[in-house]
Amino acid sequence: MIAPERPPLERFYDLADLSEAGDEVRIVAGPDDLPVLARWAGVDKVERFEAVVTLSRLSPSRFLYKADLLAELVQSCVVTLEPVKSRLTRSFSRTLHVLPRHARPRPEEEGGGALTLAAGEDEAPEEIESPRYDLAAPLLEELVLGVDPYPRAPGVEFAPPQEPAAAKESPFAALKSLKKEP
Repeated sequence: MIAPERPPLERFYDLADLSEAGDEVRIVAGPDDLPVLARWAGVDKVERFEAVVTLSRLSPSRFLYKADLLAELVQSCVVTLEPVKSRLTRSFSRTLHVLPRHARPRPEEEGGGALTLAAGEDEAPEEIESPRYDLAAPLLEELVLGVDPYPRAPGVEFAPPQEPAAAKESPFAALKSLKKEP
């Protein structure tokens, strides 16, 4: 079994230590993180990646995760290959629910379990197995979802290549001229 690739950015936080007042965590990718993040996201360059994550305790096992993300990216224009700069801003929230110990999957049960959310339950809490939570993971998900798959330089439009003008003479006519007459 191949181990999954490690995410380019991780910031773990123990939600069990969160006070009733909550907490605010600032996550900023450093100069060494930015090139790794760019390769991982499939863009030419990440010039800036920062977020403010606000955590609140809703109950002993439920937490509110709110984030404001800002990323500045450089991609290649799909038409001209010129560098295209873009700014991605996202504000989102998630409710996290730490599963009780007895509800957590055992190691021998992992891998092929049933999905826990029914289709259409977008507002359902995200179930997590441990209060030790990676605050950067949702930010990376939002980054990948926000990357433009077909970036274009300003004012550039894709124009399909034009069909060549119809040949006046059929290719068979050219073959006919090569035929030797007896």
